[in-house]
Amino acid sequence: MANRLTDIFKIPELKNKILFTLGILAVCRLGASIPTPGIDASALKSFFEAQQNSLFGFLDMFSGGGMQRMSIFALGVMPYINASIIMSLLQTVVPFLERLSKEGETGRKKITQITRYATLGIAAVQASGLAFTLQHHFKTPAGMSVVRDPGMGFMMMTVITMVTGTILIMWLGEQISEKGIGNGISLIIFMGIITRLPATVKNIFDLLSREEMQLLQVILLGGLIFAITAFVILVEQGQRKIPVQYAKRVVGRKMYGGQSTFLPLKVDQSGVIAVIFASAVMLVPAQIAQFFPDVNIMQDISAKLVPGKWLYMLISSGLIIFFCYFYTAITFNPNDLAENMKKWGGFIPGIRAGAPTSKYINDVLTRITLVGAIFVVLITIVPRFPIDWLNAPPNLAYIFGGTAILIVVGVGLDTIGQIESHLVMRHYDGFMNKGRIKGRYFNIK
Repeated sequence: MANRLTDIFKIPELKNKILFTLGILAVCRLGASIPTPGIDASALKSFFEAQQNSLFGFLDMFSGGGMQRMSIFALGVMPYINASIIMSLLQTVVPFLERLSKEGETGRKKITQITRYATLGIAAVQASGLAFTLQHHFKTPAGMSVVRDPGMGFMMMTVITMVTGTILIMWLGEQISEKGIGNGISLIIFMGIITRLPATVKNIFDLLSREEMQLLQVILLGGLIFAITAFVILVEQGQRKIPVQYAKRVVGRKMYGGQSTFLPLKVDQSGVIAVIFASAVMLVPAQIAQFFPDVNIMQDISAKLVPGKWLYMLISSGLIIFFCYFYTAITFNPNDLAENMKKWGGFIPGIRAGAPTSKYINDVLTRITLVGAIFVVLITIVPRFPIDWLNAPPNLAYIFGGTAILIVVGVGLDTIGQIESHLVMRHYDGFMNKGRIKGRYFNIK
């Protein structure tokens, strides 16, 4: 492992990408620590300690602790994720956006620009709701408001600050994706979860010292986390390998083709995208309810749609399955793949080239996507029950729950995979491929 870490810094391009990514993530963590003007930090801390509200805890997880501090990055990347969901859905029903999605790099840039404007609008709405809630409903057990000087001035300042913070963190995420390593938005969420681990571990030791948790409970919790992590890694790396044979063809005096390879289809094609999208959608009712604090039905719906409630788990499961299929459909085109295979003389043994190949790949993809979707549902829901059974505090359930582990492992594997690609291109062994020669790495027989 030490040698492979050293190999990273032997490649100037890869080293610069990693250092750039770490620098941007450091800026994100700095922003998550800068409080919004006009907030009483001690009163806000007392409110969160007394509230123990699972909704705010869940929001805090995605904002990397920014919500609990009510920092300039309190909204995190959720407005951008919501805008991305809306744009992805609209591309399937709006002809103009569908045409843009097929125009290559130019169309992608236009869609990205529209997504940015949508992020600005969504962030403004969410910041307005949060500012209103801060001013009227965030109070300590002693009845003290967390806002020092309530009024329209505080509302305007909070909205401007949080919207600016959201636009900045969106831009930082895009910079990571373009100039760094890994997916920027996913890495920001990943870093937000990871940075809370030390405080969480300290919390566990505090609970042990106060005898609010027993040593056996901690051991069982550690075993559960290890088992979930191992299972996530196993499934995230799982593939359905479809054999592909390339016919021999003569070009000039040389013969090409005649080799066997395979088409790897991931079991969980969407990775962490489906669970992030589903979580973002599930937060919408609570965000809307902020504008109607006196409407009982809105507050009832908001109270029921929080992590741990049966209604939340049921709807969230349906959304995860939907987004698994939706993401696979917009990122993987069996028709194009079948045409390219036919063009280069490739075929699946026993399957005719062209439309039959496309149908076969689509059928296989449909079946394994269902397996992957069920896996994601189980990982995000099932761990909650043993964690509750072990009487773990709510903040531990957020960090050690299936959603957080799935995001951490999924983003980690994706980032390591990109680093490995750079290493292999420069003839270095990857992190998880020690001892494989170049030909076997690409599974060429």
